[in-house]
Amino acid sequence: MNMQLLEKILTAYGPSGHEGRVAEVIREALDGHVDEIRTDVMGNLIAVRHGDGTGRRIMLSAHMDHIGLAVTDADKHGYLRVCSVGGVDAGTMVSGHVVFENGVCGVVFAEEKIKGTPKVSELYVDIGAQSREEALDRVSIGDMCVMKPRVTRLGEHRLASPAMDDRISCYIQAQALLELSEKTKNEIIAVFSVQEEVGVAGASTAAYAARPDMGIAIDVTGTGDVPEVETKLSVELGKGAAIKIMDRSLICTPSVVELMERLAAENGIPTQREVLPFGGTDAGPMQKSRGGVATGVISVPCRYIHSEAETVDLRDVQACVDLLKACLTA
Repeated sequence: MNMQLLEKILTAYGPSGHEGRVAEVIREALDGHVDEIRTDVMGNLIAVRHGDGTGRRIMLSAHMDHIGLAVTDADKHGYLRVCSVGGVDAGTMVSGHVVFENGVCGVVFAEEKIKGTPKVSELYVDIGAQSREEALDRVSIGDMCVMKPRVTRLGEHRLASPAMDDRISCYIQAQALLELSEKTKNEIIAVFSVQEEVGVAGASTAAYAARPDMGIAIDVTGTGDVPEVETKLSVELGKGAAIKIMDRSLICTPSVVELMERLAAENGIPTQREVLPFGGTDAGPMQKSRGGVATGVISVPCRYIHSEAETVDLRDVQACVDLLKACLTA
């Protein structure tokens, strides 16, 4: 496990639409290990490994962005008012630490009159300013803050961090490319996509341009192994890579699911099946691109999604790397 690369990817600033610092980390890691690397007009980072001409054209996609808050105004006392960037749960943001791109830090709280779970419109960010003018001198309307990076080891195998969704998948995708020692028969177009959390914009345009024969998205998925979980899910931490069957955005192409399961069995890679009754990934727009693309998803089991404590098991992460490499060389 390349922990140095993983921590760099996890801690880079990068809310939706501002993924440039994440892309810089990944570009630096892949430099010299791929045949082409470029950034498109949307901001997607696209790394290409040429095949020998006898295989498929495979598009991969893992998104670089994560959720955040955007400044809408500041009041006379210097408190920032905000709106959500992506699927923010206001309750999990309360008492959280956040950071802006320019390094300004703040803490998030809700109006004291609020009873129960607040709305995002009832949150404010305290950056230590004492007036509206001082606040808007430090940050501007439209600036975005994200949960302040903090990578925490939980026991021997588990890791908690903000932005695990979906930086852990960016790591998996990058690491798989780094470990491919020889040219494969398949051409690989690895997209590190933008703006997934606000409408899968990056993957939509990248898939249209790439014209792949097969698509594989890598993303996190929820687990059912926490106390009194509301939605019953079979996925558990430590049980291996999750092969998606369906979510709200797509039913995975059966031939791709079968390929993944066969390769996992042949290579002794632990896997589990995933059915997610909500959510979606970059796989949705890939599958519907142009005339349609055979598409599957390798999912990373993750607890506490869209919080400061998104938690994965590093054994599952390694299983995802191994499964992705098997798919790319099949």
